[in-house]
Amino acid sequence: MASALLALLLLTALAGPLLLRLRRDPAFVTGRDGRLSTSTALALAWTVILVWLLLATLGFGLTAGGGADWFQGGHGPLSPLTTVYLPLLGGPYVAMIAAKTVVGLRVENGSMAKPAAKSTPSGRRPLRELIANDSGRTDLVDLQYVVLSAVTMLYVVLFFLSDVGAGLPRLPSEIWALTGAPAGAYLVNKMAVRPNPVITDVTVDEGRLTVKGGGFTPPDPSRPGPAAPALTVNGSPLPADPDPTTGTLTAPLPPTATPPFTVVVTTRGLRSDPYEYKA
Repeated sequence: MASALLALLLLTALAGPLLLRLRRDPAFVTGRDGRLSTSTALALAWTVILVWLLLATLGFGLTAGGGADWFQGGHGPLSPLTTVYLPLLGGPYVAMIAAKTVVGLRVENGSMAKPAAKSTPSGRRPLRELIANDSGRTDLVDLQYVVLSAVTMLYVVLFFLSDVGAGLPRLPSEIWALTGAPAGAYLVNKMAVRPNPVITDVTVDEGRLTVKGGGFTPPDPSRPGPAAPALTVNGSPLPADPDPTTGTLTAPLPPTATPPFTVVVTTRGLRSDPYEYKA
């Protein structure tokens, strides 16, 4: 019981300052668009847990475990490290590196729209971005990646606290699939997503509607399809005026369009997620 309490205090000492740092400035777990990165956040979480397991095991071995001899042998406290825990950590890191590469290449060649994130009054990023797409709607693939990873982390933490003296919990080697498979689905989703236009913000000023986001105009005018985006409010088309400097769309707002109303942008036959504007 005492060893479990000490291990829990060590986890708090490791994770507490990191969470406070992320709350003030989450820059190193955000993507290039300024949103929280699901793959980076999960890779960081697994790193913290593995470091905690190793430090807690080291502390127990040097105090109650009997010293260096406790770590020896094929069934020592660190024996599951290469068969279970490194694969658990590997999936999220492969997903993080590969996703950054894929997204960067797709943004560069114009097959994905990644507009800058909408600023928040507090300057902090909402945790919901971990399970949402760029439009703010819940993404099922991101959701399953976060949920299954969180459940796996809970397994590891609770089994370790139940018997700190046994070293790293001897979980089934197949448990890596709970992070590897969701990480693979997450990566495939990044590769397969279509270059839909993305609405990040809508404002109304003196009867004119301004729509902010990305992917409103084709990156290559030589590509087939209409060059001008179509803008609708509650299903009614409006004459959209794209601004190439700011990347926004503006249009006169009909007097009949009173908040709340839904804005949709269509480009090259691809439709954005509906954006509900509330005054």
